Amino acid sequence: MSKLIYSDLGRKSYESALVIQRRLLEEVKADENSPAYLLLLEHDPPVITLGRSAESEHLLASPERLEREGVEVHKSARGGDVTYHGPGQLVGYPIMQVASRGRSVHGYVRDLEEVLIRLLGRFGLKGRRRKGLTGVWVGDEKIAAIGVAVSRWVAWHGFALNVSTDLSHFDFIVPCGIDGCKVTSMEKLLASEVSIQEVKQQLVECLVEVFGFEPVGWNGAKRSPTSISTPSQPTSRGRFPVWLRRRIPPAGRSAEVRRLLADLKLETVCSSANCPNMSECFGRGTATFMILGNTCTRSCRFCAVPTGKPAMPRDDEPAAVAEASERLGLKHVVITSVTRDDLPDGGAGHFAKTIRAVQARLSQTTIEVLTPDFGGDEAAIDTVLAARPDVFNHNIETVPRLYSHVRPQARYKRSLDVLKYASSRLARGGAGRLGQSGAESHLPYANEQNAEQRWDSASLRPSLRKLFTKSGLMVGLGETIDEIRDVMRDLRKAGCNILTIGQYLAPSPEHVPIARFVEPSEFDAMRTEALAMGFTAVAAGPFVRSSYRAEEVLKKQAAL
Repeated sequence: MSKLIYSDLGRKSYESALVIQRRLLEEVKADENSPAYLLLLEHDPPVITLGRSAESEHLLASPERLEREGVEVHKSARGGDVTYHGPGQLVGYPIMQVASRGRSVHGYVRDLEEVLIRLLGRFGLKGRRRKGLTGVWVGDEKIAAIGVAVSRWVAWHGFALNVSTDLSHFDFIVPCGIDGCKVTSMEKLLASEVSIQEVKQQLVECLVEVFGFEPVGWNGAKRSPTSISTPSQPTSRGRFPVWLRRRIPPAGRSAEVRRLLADLKLETVCSSANCPNMSECFGRGTATFMILGNTCTRSCRFCAVPTGKPAMPRDDEPAAVAEASERLGLKHVVITSVTRDDLPDGGAGHFAKTIRAVQARLSQTTIEVLTPDFGGDEAAIDTVLAARPDVFNHNIETVPRLYSHVRPQARYKRSLDVLKYASSRLARGGAGRLGQSGAESHLPYANEQNAEQRWDSASLRPSLRKLFTKSGLMVGLGETIDEIRDVMRDLRKAGCNILTIGQYLAPSPEHVPIARFVEPSEFDAMRTEALAMGFTAVAAGPFVRSSYRAEEVLKKQAAL
């Protein structure tokens, strides 16, 4: 049985995915015994692609309109006419030998249609072909497009399935060059939210059935391959529970945010880590900036950020973050980073430069940093604190028992010590802008009774400034409620003021699988217990992430 090596790329631009496709294409062409590959992704920013048969009049929107909407346009080597790709649409790029499997190119395309028809059937939808046309329809509406290219009998490019796509973007084109063609999506037909992650899992299984592959996981980050035999979304029907299904929010300022990030060449944890809240946050005109590149020196098994050898930090990045914060009109700026064990200070100096650059432009904006553990280096922590952010956040992530499995290069005690040291420095007045103006101003714990907060109505910044410590915890990895309570107690002993608790969602089938889905009522109970332990602000819920609506969480903290 030949192997299928599949990779979940999350959200990728068209050009970056094309680079990966071409590399794999050359590999398969060079070796007749090469395994087949499957890349699964959503294209972000949105893109219109023009196939070899595309006619210019099938692109209906003007270049100016597309630029305003943040939609790119690219010519493609695939067959077919014009189509649209964007968030909420599952794109699959199989790269495989066609002739060696006894298939013609026509037969290969029919097999891809069969994969999609079987997939739709698993969700109770009846997909069908239309005579003389390529793709898959439900009723009279097209739900999936197929466009392939073949080089020396190796097929590449592939298919696009509308899962929860913003269908209004198809108004920019004549879909697939078919006059009067109507399009639909799984979410529209089912009248309920559909998780693209669960569709990916079912898609791989259907492709394996049709093509007769042995599936092997791969993500290009030098992690060990894993089989898909154990679903990463363990419910009785293989679907997300109802509380984890939601519609894609209105586009809002999404196009503006994407253009700005692209112009300034900035990374966000939102896109790099496949955050489920990205569309909502971008739509509201917010983002969590990720400095020091998008390649991590560690390989945590819950995280979608790739592992490898990072590039040197950009000298102009602090100024770029400050400019982006100003242009977006942010009242609260969140700055995080990959772990940089390759740098002498772990990137602490770059954090400090970025904090100060934002402060220089936006004196009334609060700043939150979400830092790595810096290898436990207290001097590095001092460097960050000396720049005087308003919130120092370091995520504990999970319970001690699961560290070796989930965070093999991290240590539970080291993360606690980072928070404890930051809190103790603040208590001794060793860092921070909050309070008096001198560098040695006394900075008591944020929840001391004499630390009365008075909030200015025009901005988030309090007139009596304090620095808060914060941490985040994922649940659904196999921990027990008693282990969660122990972690909360440890965080309070370390001086942590603010806590976030959210549902772990595996970025791909290759990552640590979800052990269970935590119900909303359980999050409510955890929040109540955390407040009773002395945390002064707690955000707990299925979609909560450490920087999700961070400004609102800080407001709740400061109102105490």
